Amino acid sequence: MTTNRLVLSGHILRSRQFDSPAGIAHCVLTIEHRSQRFEADMLRNVYCQIQVVLSGDRFKGVTDKLKTGVEVEVEGFIALQQSRNGQNRLIVHAENVELKT
Repeated sequence: MTTNRLVLSGHILRSRQFDSPAGIAHCVLTIEHRSQRFEADMLRNVYCQIQVVLSGDRFKGVTDKLKTGVEVEVEGFIALQQSRNGQNRLIVHAENVELKT
């Protein structure tokens, strides 16, 4: 299987920008998503926080607008990232970001 695609909307909780040692621009966001979805014919409250990474010059025009509280829709793929303390987590590598507010 090769399908790996995620679309998620939410509010930005945190945002930081930096350049890698190779000179690649990165913006790391933490997105908070809240919604209600039907599952097994019952309405369910859904909540999650996930980290989103925007890499490269193609996002330079939008990164200055990605501040705490801004609503966005992110489209990309998920990958496993291991933290310095050895914990695994899923992160989203953005391929497209749209401001909603």
